[in-house]
Formats: sequence, structure tokens, C-alpha cells
Amino acid sequence: MSFPKQIKIPATYMRGGTSKGVFFRLKDLPEACQVPGEARDKLLLRVIGSPDPYQKQIDGLGNATSSTSKSVILAEPTQPDHDVDYLFGQVSIDKPFVDWSGNCGNLTAAVGAFAIHGGFVPKERIPENGICTVRIWQANIRKTIVAHVPMTDGEVQETGDFELDGVTFPAAEIQVEFMDPADGDGAMFPTGNVVDDLDVPGLGTLQATMINAGIPTIFLNAEDIGYRGTELQDDINSDPKALEMFETIRAHGALKMGLIADLAEAASRQHTPKVAFVAEPKDYQASSGKQIRGDDVNLLVRALSMGKLHHAMMGTAAVAIATASAIPGTLVNLAAGGGDRKHVTFGHPSGTLRVGAEAQEINGQWSATKAIMSRSARIIMEGQVRVPGDTF
Repeated sequence: MSFPKQIKIPATYMRGGTSKGVFFRLKDLPEACQVPGEARDKLLLRVIGSPDPYQKQIDGLGNATSSTSKSVILAEPTQPDHDVDYLFGQVSIDKPFVDWSGNCGNLTAAVGAFAIHGGFVPKERIPENGICTVRIWQANIRKTIVAHVPMTDGEVQETGDFELDGVTFPAAEIQVEFMDPADGDGAMFPTGNVVDDLDVPGLGTLQATMINAGIPTIFLNAEDIGYRGTELQDDINSDPKALEMFETIRAHGALKMGLIADLAEAASRQHTPKVAFVAEPKDYQASSGKQIRGDDVNLLVRALSMGKLHHAMMGTAAVAIATASAIPGTLVNLAAGGGDRKHVTFGHPSGTLRVGAEAQEINGQWSATKAIMSRSARIIMEGQVRVPGDTF
């Protein structure tokens, strides 16, 4: 009996912010995988090691968390005045599908760095020393993102002293600007309200801020669902009833936001929307053992990704937090003390993060010009990834 040989595909394994992913150039993918569809999805699933009923991704490059089960495809820009097209695929851990419905804000910092490494940015625009500005077209949500990548001696500076809670080692700081961050083509607040009554079976009516910024996100008050806002991963991820509750909230929120037409569709759209809960500042101990003082943050936020509480904060959700905090009356803004705000520092399970946004109301509709945060990125490994030849 004969079995297919493995094939080799050029790939780069990178950390971006508090996420990791496998990066590909579109032109390096097998021809059948250079277009959207089943072949591409099967390839990425096999690379990451999914679907895995054991939920370990032992036979792939994933690390069995939503933060590390990610794939990125970069291509020549399709939009004028951009350097690279960035397509993000969130790979399910235990199910055979790849969710293309949103962006990964954390990996965006790595996209900027890779675009320089990979030759997407013209050499005449890359300074020998200083900052290289990379204009990224985020193809999933059709938005512009600008990454400011430090350069030293003509190369991307990856090491440094910038510390990011949720990442063990310091690195070089990369500032990322999410331009016009409202997700997709619809309104920032799809219901037209900054706070809605969300009816959830078994829970009753919950106050919710449902916003499309960075990524569609449903914000709740922690106390309304029995939490304090100081929870760490095990407090929620080890509680099946809690996870079921959050998935029910997510599904009904998605329906009210117009992201799905039927509740059954939520199961095949795990990446979006996100669910997060907010609370006023309190002292707590982060997952690293670091003591976070309530006086050092404006609010507390916990967010779920792919059905589990995130160990830190998704970059796209941080954009949603920044944008919502800048708009008076949202649950995020109120948890931070209300009023006009251009930036907030929030506490998450791994520590704290400072984010900023600029928002304005025109003819009764809110819009945001940009959201800003700092991240870091580095190449962990580069070379070729192997998959069985009959994968796709």
C-alpha cells in the first residue's frame, strides 16, 4: 500500500502582539490554494493541526488556543497607495473550518514587519534607521491599517525594551493605527443605539453595547452576569455552564447586530462577534502574579475568543474598547467613568493595556477616524512547512 509524500510550502512562524500565526505569501501556496475555497481551508487546517478532537493540535503548528490557531496570507496590494494585502484566517481547533469573517489586530504588527522582510515595501521607502511606515490593506474587513515599524541598519528591529502584558519577553515597539475602524460597511452601532436591551433566554434582558469597530463586539456589564471583571482564564474556561452562557449571549447578539440571519448560523461563525464584559477599576492579581492596582487603570475588561476567555486581549477587541470608550454613554465609557475620552488604560487577565481612539458624531451617527495601540512582533522560525500531499 502506497501513501502520498509530504509536500513543502515556504512559511514563516511569527508572533504578533499576544498572538502567533503561520504566515504565507500567496504566490508560495500550491496553485489550488491560491484562491478561496475548500482546498485552501484544508491546507491551513492541516498546517495548524485541526480539526483535533483532543484539542491539542499536536500534529500541527497550532498551540490549542484561539491566540495561536491562526493563519495569514499576504499578497501584492490590490488597492492604490498600499504596500500589501493581508488576509487572516482563524482556524478552528476542534472543528473542520476556517473563519474568514474578521481581522486579527495582534498579528497586524507582524504583518507590517513581514511586509518589509518579504519585499512588499519598496526599498526606497525603507529607511536605514528610523521608522518605516507600512500601509496594509486588511482584506477580510476591507480597511486600511498603518504599522510604524522600527528599522536599524536597514533591517526590522525586533528586539527592544517595550513590554507588553501577556508576552513574556520585551521587544521593539510597533505602533499600529486602525484607520476608520468601524468593521465592514454598516453603521458602527448596527442597532442605532449605544446601549441596547438584549433578550437572552435563561438570562432575561441584559444591557449591551454592540459595536462594529475593529471587530464586531458585544459589551456587557460584569455584574449583570455575575462577575466582577477581575476573572482569570480558569475562572471561566473551567466552567462549562459559563461558556454555554456566553455562547448563547454571542448568538443572540449576532442576530440583533444583523451578522447572522438565523441563530443556527452562529455555530459556523465562531470568530465574530466577540463577547466582552466590563467593570469599574478594582485591585486584582494578573495571571503572571503581577499586582494590578485599580488606581492605575480606567476600567477592567475581559473578552472571549473562539468560545474561551482570552489570556490577555485581542487586538481587534482592543480597538473596539478604544472606540467605545471614546463615545459617551456606551457601557465601556461608563465603566471608565464617563465623559469625553481620547484614550483609556484597561486591565485584562495578563495585565494592562493603553489604547486610544478618535470618534465624532455627525448627523446623529457616530464614526471613528482611527484607533491606536502599540504592539511588538518577531519572527520565531522561517523555512518550509510540510503537509501530506493528499491534504487538499
